[in-house]
Amino acid sequence: MRSAVSTPIIIDCDPGHDDAIAILLALASPELELRAISTVAGNQTLDKTTRNALKVLELAGRTDIPVCAGADRPLRRELQTAPHVHGETGLDGAELPEPTTPTVDQDVADFLAERIEPGIVLVPVGPLTNVAHLLQRRPEARPDRIVWMGGSIAEGNVTPAAEFNAYVDPEAAARVVASGIDLTMIGLDITHKALFTQEHAEQLRGTGKIGTFVAELADFFLRFHRERYGMQGSPIHDAMAVAHVADPTLVTTLYTNVEIETASQWCDGRTVVDRWHATDRPANVHAGIDVDADRFLELLCSRLESL
Repeated sequence: MRSAVSTPIIIDCDPGHDDAIAILLALASPELELRAISTVAGNQTLDKTTRNALKVLELAGRTDIPVCAGADRPLRRELQTAPHVHGETGLDGAELPEPTTPTVDQDVADFLAERIEPGIVLVPVGPLTNVAHLLQRRPEARPDRIVWMGGSIAEGNVTPAAEFNAYVDPEAAARVVASGIDLTMIGLDITHKALFTQEHAEQLRGTGKIGTFVAELADFFLRFHRERYGMQGSPIHDAMAVAHVADPTLVTTLYTNVEIETASQWCDGRTVVDRWHATDRPANVHAGIDVDADRFLELLCSRLESL
């Protein structure tokens, strides 16, 4: 049963294994009310990310949630996708039927603007292109709060310096960071502290169609992280952003200055986080610096089991 005080959210995403799991976590969380989904090119091309979002909603029996296809490329750059991480479909490892639900035929800035209202939280878990378009085209429609999965303080995953979502469209990230909107950044520094293991996958596999789907996604995702990073589990990056909205006590944040590097040979796309207040630049982002990993993983698994 949905809580009487649930927080309304919109997820902007590029599914993606962890995006799909983030959507399911939102649907399973009584603290949240998922109002809409917009899709963006990132982990895969826009047609694939949009199809994947529709597939996940149909699997969960939630075709009432509207989906709008957004930007098919970054603001100024050529699109870079991540088939080596998510496969050619974007959700390799699991098989879902082709979706039958149509998308909302609307410009993504208008789609988002019509759904922005007091109290709603925008949760982008991919490149920030759609959010940048919203701020540019519909400046009167500003969400009260944004919780973004992206960036990092001290590590990268697409280059030594940059996290994927920031790297794909750093100009969009720079626009959002400079907007003055209450912004929380859930970055690699904390998502890498909470690894979803094969044991978690097996725990879910026998719990029904949702659990089986997540376990099959994990089989592929775990293999990538084991072969690429030597990890004995995989971070479910995007789900942590959703979990933080549902339970703000999971993540510890530091309110500090964050800037986005957009013109560097070695550090393009880096989120430059003033972790130790080395400058006098004004604070503009609540940057995640720690997470209760065990409690996050327990919440994630128990909620997915409930579906």
